[in-house]
Amino acid sequence: MPTRQIACLIFPGVMSLDVTGPMQVFASANVECERQGLPPAYELVIVAVQSAMPVSTSAGIRLCADRTLAELELAQVDTLLVPGGDGVELQAADPALLDWLRAAESQVRRLGSVCSGALILAAAGLLNDLTATTHWADVDALNAYPRINVQGDRLHTYDPRNLNGHGHIFTSAGVTAGIDLALALVEADLGGALALAVARRLVMFLKRPGGQAQFSASLAPHASRTPKLAALLEWIPLNLAADLSLQNLADRACMSPRSLSRAFMGELGISPSRHVERVRLEAARALLQGGQASVGSVARLCGYGHGENLRRIFHKHLNVSPQSYAERFALRA
Repeated sequence: MPTRQIACLIFPGVMSLDVTGPMQVFASANVECERQGLPPAYELVIVAVQSAMPVSTSAGIRLCADRTLAELELAQVDTLLVPGGDGVELQAADPALLDWLRAAESQVRRLGSVCSGALILAAAGLLNDLTATTHWADVDALNAYPRINVQGDRLHTYDPRNLNGHGHIFTSAGVTAGIDLALALVEADLGGALALAVARRLVMFLKRPGGQAQFSASLAPHASRTPKLAALLEWIPLNLAADLSLQNLADRACMSPRSLSRAFMGELGISPSRHVERVRLEAARALLQGGQASVGSVARLCGYGHGENLRRIFHKHLNVSPQSYAERFALRA
């Protein structure tokens, strides 16, 4: 098993968790390999844009780079990660960095971003004609690039099979979604069993049910104008098995059904029922992809009641049965 070099860029104002979160996943994978009598799977390298001096993150914590961009041998890099943070705007306007990323893209096996780091890749033109996501607060900024298919409810767009994402260039949503992305990379490299062991060690889902929508739909830029709606949107994904009819949602939000419907259309551009349908479907897909629950269990957990209801929904939206979907897309060791 080859040792894969994982390089993560840092710059002034970078978000510390965008760097340390994914890198800890790879480090934990090395620990699991050692427990199984295997050599380390990953070599971790921190790369600074300009100098190897300590870099101040947005939290004030200083990170030290192992190498500068000029010192990094791209031919040895397996995966290059570009994080986000307060310093993204300056980096996205740095021609030298953008040129370096364009050159790196053709030399590394995988190139991905964490959080608002997607804006740097977008500025370099590397996301053109691809599906991408980013932190919910930066979706509008990413949408300013017309050639990018922005899907703001995705946790990440990595897909080694190139079916529902891309295995070479990919992005992830806000902050902790970088950890979800790193777990997906480990799973693709080392198999589901080892990735699951890493997730358990970090007290994480191997695949979180649903997409960014379960966390971010209530936090979309304009939702702050409607605090009651924001609270409801946070509550929905935690109660998918409950009665989520329009009347019950309206009662929960202390609104009339008509007012709630207007709020949803104004803030999210969809109806309450459509939002519930989307969150339930994404949760069901994630659970089936994880291969850890039967169709009947997934149906109950996601509020469909019976497996037959789940089958109808899958055929309606995906033109495939839940069983076929799980067989086709579930990653196994």
